[in-house]
Amino acid sequence: MAWLLDTNAWIHYLKKTGSRIRAGLERHTPDEIVVCAVVKAELLHGAQKYGVPGRRTAIVHETLAPYRSLPFDDAAAGHYARIRHELEESGGRIGPHDLLIAAICLAHDCTLVTSNVFEFQRVRGLGVEDWNAKR
Repeated sequence: MAWLLDTNAWIHYLKKTGSRIRAGLERHTPDEIVVCAVVKAELLHGAQKYGVPGRRTAIVHETLAPYRSLPFDDAAAGHYARIRHELEESGGRIGPHDLLIAAICLAHDCTLVTSNVFEFQRVRGLGVEDWNAKR
């Protein structure tokens, strides 16, 4: 099983050295953790907005370097279509980036690590964990 951390999990990791996200990452090998192109894009965009963009961009690249990055591919596209249809039919929605991230997780059988559990728990079949939650 692999764990895919969403954008808010990585931001928490980067900003808080004693975070539960850091502890969660330490419980797993780099082979068990994946990132995805959508999360990487959001983090790189954030790096451009604040502080010294070059330094922040380098930190994002360095932090994510040990982990395999998953694309939004044809398999994810099929999951995206199903998820979006089901959510629209039920009157629910999730953000467009979150929809892409959820589809990538399902296509690659990953559990999503997020503090945005409420949003993602509406996606049928998606495993979700909040490593920031007190245990």
